[in-house]
Amino acid sequence: MAIQWYPGHIAKAERSLQEQLKRVDVVFEVRDARIPLSTHHPQVPQWVGSKAKVLVLNRMDMISPEVRQQWEDWFIEQGETPYFTNAQQGQGVAEIARAAQKVGAEVNEKRRTRGLLPRPVRAVVIGFPNVGKSALINRLLKRKVVDSARRAGVTRSLRWVRISDQIELLDAPGVIPSQIKNEEKALKLAICEDIGEAAYENQEVAAALVEFLLDLGLEKKLGDRYKLAVDDMTGVLYLEQLAAHSYQNDIERTSRHILNDFRKGLLGALPLELPPD
Repeated sequence: MAIQWYPGHIAKAERSLQEQLKRVDVVFEVRDARIPLSTHHPQVPQWVGSKAKVLVLNRMDMISPEVRQQWEDWFIEQGETPYFTNAQQGQGVAEIARAAQKVGAEVNEKRRTRGLLPRPVRAVVIGFPNVGKSALINRLLKRKVVDSARRAGVTRSLRWVRISDQIELLDAPGVIPSQIKNEEKALKLAICEDIGEAAYENQEVAAALVEFLLDLGLEKKLGDRYKLAVDDMTGVLYLEQLAAHSYQNDIERTSRHILNDFRKGLLGALPLELPPD
């Protein structure tokens, strides 16, 4: 199975984004805390260049505090400080605003040394589709000014929004590589809805979810919810058994149910990735 999704509005927005980045002081890179490696766009370092960058791991509520600590320790070892947020509820957003203000103070100090007047710091929020960029902007603004929904592709054009006298923010559509060469990453993006649903088949993605949870030793969460232990079954076999057990042999309905339960957190706070050993 090859999962590929690169709609026209993303290609257009990416070109516009690269032009607007020339005006930006700080880049907020938003990733999905469940899959922080898979939601890293390989071109981000090139886009950021020498600008300041703030790494935001959104959906902190969908992983356990223990996993969050593991990721924080790992990123710090890599020389980067992650900021964890739950943009829907507003957790961690104040720290993001303070990080932007700190960068703004540094930018204006440099301007003063060159005899220039201070100006609002210009920030951009970038990341894969549906990782919570628009929800984060609405929380920073303390009001809804950009559309936000639990699906990929809601934001389709770039838009500048003034947060305060100190910060101007550019809301950009989700950006995704034109080709996803790593099939495991593509499956994780599909499971977490960070890629358009037209790109994949529910049954194949749900089977992959079962396999990932097995690999992480989290298969008990499936048994607890569906009253059917995974044991040594493959993902495909588990879907077939569960369909026969609870869904009148309807494997498509079973697959949608499992995926929806994971996406809503009904299976628990479950990561699909842990820091590399």
